[in-house]
Amino acid sequence: LAVPLTNVNWQSELNKAAHHTSDYSSTEAILRRGQPFTITLHLQTMVCHSELLSLFPLAGPSPAESQRTKAVFNLSEEGASGWSATQEPSEPGCMNFTIFSPANAVIGRYKLKLQIVSGNKVSSTLLGQFVLLFNPWCPNDDVYMANEKERQEYVLNDSGIIFQGLEKYIQQEAWNYGQFEEDILDISLAILDRSLNHRQDPAADVSNRNNPIYVSRVISAMVNSNDEKGVVEGKWNGKYCSGTNPLQWSGSVTILRKWYRGRYKPVRYGQCWVFAGVMCTVLRSLGIPTRVITNFNSAHDRNINLSIDKYVDISGKTLHLTEDSVWNFHVWNESWFIRRDLGSFYDGWQVLDATPQERSKGIYQCGPASTRAIKEGHVNLDYDSSFLFAAVNADYVTWIHYSNKRKERIYSDTRKIGKFISTKAVGTNSRVDITANYKYPEGSLKERQVYKKALKLLAVRSTWKRTKITRRRRRSSVAWRQNMTQPAQKPSISGKLILDASPVIGQDILLTLALRNLTSDFNNIKVKLRASAILYTRKPKAEILQLSRSVKLGSEEVKEISFKISYSQYKNSLVDDRKILVTAVCETKQGASLLVEKDIVLQDPFLTIKVLGPTVVHKAVDVQVTFTNPLSEVVTGCVLRAEGSGLIKDQLRINVARMAPMESSTVQFEIIPYKSGTRQLQVDLVCIHFSDIKGFVMLDVTPA
Repeated sequence: LAVPLTNVNWQSELNKAAHHTSDYSSTEAILRRGQPFTITLHLQTMVCHSELLSLFPLAGPSPAESQRTKAVFNLSEEGASGWSATQEPSEPGCMNFTIFSPANAVIGRYKLKLQIVSGNKVSSTLLGQFVLLFNPWCPNDDVYMANEKERQEYVLNDSGIIFQGLEKYIQQEAWNYGQFEEDILDISLAILDRSLNHRQDPAADVSNRNNPIYVSRVISAMVNSNDEKGVVEGKWNGKYCSGTNPLQWSGSVTILRKWYRGRYKPVRYGQCWVFAGVMCTVLRSLGIPTRVITNFNSAHDRNINLSIDKYVDISGKTLHLTEDSVWNFHVWNESWFIRRDLGSFYDGWQVLDATPQERSKGIYQCGPASTRAIKEGHVNLDYDSSFLFAAVNADYVTWIHYSNKRKERIYSDTRKIGKFISTKAVGTNSRVDITANYKYPEGSLKERQVYKKALKLLAVRSTWKRTKITRRRRRSSVAWRQNMTQPAQKPSISGKLILDASPVIGQDILLTLALRNLTSDFNNIKVKLRASAILYTRKPKAEILQLSRSVKLGSEEVKEISFKISYSQYKNSLVDDRKILVTAVCETKQGASLLVEKDIVLQDPFLTIKVLGPTVVHKAVDVQVTFTNPLSEVVTGCVLRAEGSGLIKDQLRINVARMAPMESSTVQFEIIPYKSGTRQLQVDLVCIHFSDIKGFVMLDVTPA
């Protein structure tokens, strides 16, 4: 018995439109689970009514009904697996089928077989392949998201904004997710197939791919390369000669293709926003609603005791006496799905972090942790909620460490950590503050109760527990010495560092230290100033400046000390992050110590992008980019790069001519948009003389 099949029509356009998969750059059938799709069989001869037709969707290397990776069902009968098919009216010589997949089906690539039984004769044929994805439009899917505008943003938007900088100087960085670009879905499925879980037990791994909890956790491990030869290799120190500086990436597409085409060799190098950007691409491509989150003043609490200790010497130099740290910002992801393992209270946004910081169950992976669990202090719940609770809630304790190994606790800040937790708004590039999703208002009774609950669950016994809501706090990063066994002394001086203007790279930095005598007594103060180039992790990389001053303050007198960090002083020390930490340790004869800190980010020079005409699909349009050399020296060897999903298929690179000091330069290039809708065009000036100058513009591309 032969199947009289001549052709299979997968009704690609019809199915893709219905399943919200039209944007994928693939001729393959890409479908979402829990939703019917249609196929048409063209036959040489019609199948008799007495013949029994069965369909077999098969997933993974060893399909089995017991693993939910194989389904067997007869026409017009629902199979035990939840798959079913019905025959629809059709033209002569054709058979139209509507096939229903269950909302909890395994996601991934399937083969579809047709079997015909006529009497004692059995024949089967392969109809083809299709890819099945998670379905945020299906109410019965674990990733169901009710709001259409949110689905458009968190599933279908292929570009976005990642926030960086400082809590008081938040910057926008454009990122090209490109989840619908050519090969990206195949690469996302390959990431799952390269995981440690899959290599250890392929059948069990594929069987678990019906669960977004499982899939997202595997992806969080595979986006970094620490355990499983994953996609991106992290690096936070030294030079990047053997790879790409993390600041030079503008999107995920180039990274994912480089990993795939390089036979799964980890791509060098990434830092937190790179890991988060890549993970967002992969999870959106698989159909899981995902967004990128930035936490300012993010704690890395190695021992999970909810306290971050910072040590400085009497000159203000940071000492590495602990593995704890506070990053200026840290970027992670949130994905949207229900938590059948925890209960409905914990449904919704789940935190995932692919940056390799700590091992979880032996592997560098983090999450999913429910934001509800983090907010309520339920730090005992899966996965990694204690680590993430500390990232937004830990105390920040500063100590002065003297040469005789004596240390003094000079300040404890209960509000520094976890500030301005941010994500891109739905439908616009503006910033939305979602701190309230992670914690109750700082200093509130509820926040205190949650913190104590977390300490209890973690069995942390600490002398420095936050026990009073009314603990005295001081402005301007002022830290006053406190005796460990007695109440803090009444402060005698206060101070703050003032930046005279927001400096652009290449310019001198002008600062003022303002000191105030808070008493009616005469005060003689020794001031030690230090400036260091730091990474965004606040790890010092190079000393720039050290100064000592003596200041005499009369009764309640205010004095200002002005000083300058010249370009010649910082140009050879500044790292690519363009960040400088200035500290001032002020000591009085009475024994009180004051520590004042100021983080400085040097701004990028101005860059403008002009699109010289309307943007229409398949029609060329010129783009003009103008920028200025910010330095008082000649700049050579610069490259302008451009990319954007739907606008440029492969990253564009243009060599830039020699630029004299403070000279402006214009580069013009052509783009031919290939997708309509709102598109993000990014440009990036890469130069060895200064860190990248980036810019972006949003374009509305009309259909041809």
